[in-house]
Amino acid sequence: MLNGILKKVLFVLVVVVIFQNWGKIERVLNPSGVVAEQTRANARVVLYSTEWCGYCKATRRFLDEKGIPFKEFDIEKDPVARKAYEALGGRGIPILDVNGTLLRDFKPEAILAALK
Repeated sequence: MLNGILKKVLFVLVVVVIFQNWGKIERVLNPSGVVAEQTRANARVVLYSTEWCGYCKATRRFLDEKGIPFKEFDIEKDPVARKAYEALGGRGIPILDVNGTLLRDFKPEAILAALK
């Protein structure tokens, strides 16, 4: 009985880990992905975010799934990042700088358009 319960708990843990890291797993399994290699290689994406923000998590997941490299700055933990965020106008997260185009909120189509 105990052995069966442990197997179920282990299975659930494996599923959760796979779900949380699916973008990275997909990138390993399918390196060509949806976004062209050249676009990804040349992308300059900066994400201003917080740890608790749901839209920030969705943005991170999207960027990971598409294989788009990005630098992330937590505006609550990094005072220099906070000043840069405020210089960009602040008032809401996430803010993305995609190749010089400023995007507010989580907008996948706008991110892909700014990468081209």
